[in-house]
Amino acid sequence: MPRILLWIFVLLKLFIASGQDFFQSQRAGDYAPSPHSVEYIVSLQTSKGQHFCVGSLVHKYWVLTAAHCNTRVDQMMIVAGDNILGKYEGMEQYSKPHSITLHPLYNKSTSNADIMLIKLRAPIKPNRYVSLAPLPKQNTGMLPGQLCQMSGWGSPPQGRSRSPLTLRSVTLPIISTAKCNSSKSINGSITSNMICAGSNTGGEKACKWDPGELLVCGGRLYGLASWGNICGDAGFPGVFTAVSRFRRWIDRTIYRSWTRCFKYRYPLSSKSSMSDG
Repeated sequence: MPRILLWIFVLLKLFIASGQDFFQSQRAGDYAPSPHSVEYIVSLQTSKGQHFCVGSLVHKYWVLTAAHCNTRVDQMMIVAGDNILGKYEGMEQYSKPHSITLHPLYNKSTSNADIMLIKLRAPIKPNRYVSLAPLPKQNTGMLPGQLCQMSGWGSPPQGRSRSPLTLRSVTLPIISTAKCNSSKSINGSITSNMICAGSNTGGEKACKWDPGELLVCGGRLYGLASWGNICGDAGFPGVFTAVSRFRRWIDRTIYRSWTRCFKYRYPLSSKSSMSDG
């Protein structure tokens, strides 16, 4: 009997020691991508260094994320080049927000147009650890079943302290809007500005996700984690903001000041390259 108790004690100690890794892996099939291989991902953190949302660098002065990540600019810090949260690795770049632009159609109740842009006070410089996210053209979509990569740091279990968390990814298939909107799933709450993705068997849905986690399909940023229903239920996939529906708005917002400053110095044809749609 004492030997059995000893083994139970040893196993309990091992479980506690590896607890953070165990509880971080809340979605079946997730993995740690090669460090800094998702170079365009950024961490939105409070002024005290607590991570609360994921964003994507789309311009050296601009970050794209979900609108429900909105908070006061004086309470936010953008961190690029991070792989392990809470651990200084030497590749990080920091910038404070200058201003926040929410999409004018954003509806907090329905999560429609859940997208916003953050303008930075200081530029994030692209290098071997940081790059700009490739964006899809306006209104381009994916076929149901197409496999995409979702990346983020996840959330620790309720009541547990936030210790260093490593960036995680999971492969998810696209689910058709018709199937996602059916009475057996989300039942009509999906708009044309949303994408559904998740496993047919459950467990791989964006469980314990970060708001704004990135959904990359074919090497381009197609989705920002917005909301979802029952964690791990195959009938209730994760719902993402469809970035391709807002490509023109992204370009116009970023380059609006540029066109105002230079509209008399360059012909109109030179501006057409700034938008895909």
